[in-house]
Amino acid sequence: MPRPSIGETAMTDAERQARYRAARAAGKPAIHVRRPADRQGLARQWSDGVAVLTSAQERYTAWLESLPANLENSATADRLRAICELDLSELQAIEPPRGFGRD
Repeated sequence: MPRPSIGETAMTDAERQARYRAARAAGKPAIHVRRPADRQGLARQWSDGVAVLTSAQERYTAWLESLPANLENSATADRLRAICELDLSELQAIEPPRGFGRD
């Protein structure tokens, strides 16, 4: 998404440079926009996603085990059992490709 215009028309390069120099002379701090540092490859995203699923499944297992006796046959317990019974070992065993030229 482009930045909103400051004036009616676009500034020339000279006007933009003059504005920059005037701001530096006035002591305004320079604002630098940087890309996010977290730019991971697909293989790393896959392994992180599987780790998150495994961690969530462990927390759901702990929740299921700590349910009171009167909730053991409830809809919540059924949903927790469904999550806990999922076999994530197949996902953990998958090794995604590293990409072109990095195999």
